[in-house]
Amino acid sequence: MREKKIPLNLNCGLDLIGEVLYGKWKIRLLWFIHEGYRRPSELQRKIPDASRRVLNIQLKELEQHELVSKIIYPVAPPKVEFSLTDFGMTLIPIIAALGNWGDENEERLKNVILKR
Repeated sequence: MREKKIPLNLNCGLDLIGEVLYGKWKIRLLWFIHEGYRRPSELQRKIPDASRRVLNIQLKELEQHELVSKIIYPVAPPKVEFSLTDFGMTLIPIIAALGNWGDENEERLKNVILKR
C-alpha cells in the first residue's frame, strides 16, 4: 500500500468515515456482499468496470477496517468468500439511505454531474 503524503486527521466522525469508506467501489462491495455475493468472481461480475486488482485492494482494506471477514476454504482450487462482520452490518442502513436519496434525486444529480 502506498504511503499517504497528508497526515491522517481522525478527530471528526466524517474524517473517520472518509478514511474507512474512501474508494470508488467500497460502498458497492459492502452492499453486494450484504446481498449475498460473497465470492471474488461474483463481485467482479457485479462491478465489471473495476479491475480485479482494485477490487482485491479495496476488499483487503475493508477487511483491515473490520467491516468484512475473509474465509478461505482448504480445498483445491482455493475457495474464498467474504461476509460482513457485525460492525459492517451497521453500515447497511446508512448505505440504503444514501442509495434512496440518490434514487429520489436522480435527475437533478445527473444534470449537476453532466454540467461539468
